Amino acid sequence: MKTLKLYQTDVYIKEWDANILEIKNSADNTNTFRIILDRTAFFPEGGGQSCDTGYIEDLKVTDVQEENGLIFHTVICTDAENISQLKQKSGVKCRIDWGRRFDNMQRHLGEHILSGAFYSLYGGVNRGFHMGKDYMTADISFESGKDGIRELTGEMAAQAELRANETIWKDSPVKVSFFDRREDAESLPLRKALAFDEDISIVTVGDPKAPDDCVACCGTHPSTAGQVGLIKIYKIEKYKNLFRIYFDAGRRAMSDYIFKHDMLTGLSNCFSSSIEDLPSKIESREENIKKLKDKLYTLKKSIIKNECSAIDNIIDNTADPVILYTAQDLTIDDLADISKKYAGKCEKLIMLYSPESSAYMLASSGQPDCGHLVKEYASFYGGKGGGKPASARAVFPSNTDAELFADLIKKHLKK
Repeated sequence: MKTLKLYQTDVYIKEWDANILEIKNSADNTNTFRIILDRTAFFPEGGGQSCDTGYIEDLKVTDVQEENGLIFHTVICTDAENISQLKQKSGVKCRIDWGRRFDNMQRHLGEHILSGAFYSLYGGVNRGFHMGKDYMTADISFESGKDGIRELTGEMAAQAELRANETIWKDSPVKVSFFDRREDAESLPLRKALAFDEDISIVTVGDPKAPDDCVACCGTHPSTAGQVGLIKIYKIEKYKNLFRIYFDAGRRAMSDYIFKHDMLTGLSNCFSSSIEDLPSKIESREENIKKLKDKLYTLKKSIIKNECSAIDNIIDNTADPVILYTAQDLTIDDLADISKKYAGKCEKLIMLYSPESSAYMLASSGQPDCGHLVKEYASFYGGKGGGKPASARAVFPSNTDAELFADLIKKHLKK
């Protein structure tokens, strides 16, 4: 006994009637049931394509799998009465989620067409295919590449993308042929050797004598290439001894284009530029930023020099063992650079404060131990940090917390 696969004869069936052959409880969930129908248009997961979803009566079909010719439809039902009533029905109404199905059809045929383009142009063979949420990937091998081709360049990928879209533009017909014997299937100009000997389905795109693509596949595909709409390669990368192509097709490729176009339009508005002039505008902005950074670096060096002079003056003119010094315009990283001048040398404890960072940088000869002070007291006020005996930093949730920490250290060392 096998389930009749309606999608093999008509991929456009959206609703149909069927008889229930059996309903089984799933072993792992008491609210999950597996329904076997005598006929179904639900495509089971396979061939790199995810399964269809939809409804059997009012029960949501969440998973579809094929096992030994039978197709199991997983549904979730928390009401045992519904399942009991379903078992008593002589027939049930079924419908698939057509949006999901057509999305899979567009993407799957898009993969065929693009793989066919790599094969016809360069002799590249698709060794792996994955339909992901955000993109698809195809792993192309050139071990038997035309004219000794072993590498894939960006220009080559662009030519394959163009060839694939030309197949869409000419709206090549798509035909699925079924064979019981390998010998009969191998009479077609396959781009890839068959992996099985019976129940073979071959998808041919274009003229069977000189096809745009011809390969074994059990998935669902539109009847014409034009329904794919668009194929777009996002990037290519070397993957082991293969070349991984990131791409998408159909509505998803269009959605990606819309998203990126909107993003570019937004950026061009920010730069008061056309999209065409945006690269030069960004380059000009980067050059200006670099110049500003160079100026800032020079100014900071001057500020740090002045701050060090001020700190030196305080050290020379105070007997206080703790020096609190606030640097309004410097970050904690700037203060870390200043602290290097005093770490391991200054007999006093210098506490450099950055209000901008709500942080203190501590420096001393090693006595008192800066790292120990931070470890011991910073956590009292939500501070985090650490360091060595001669230098340490502590960052706090707020300036108030940082100031309380400094007061505590000062009181502790004056005891």
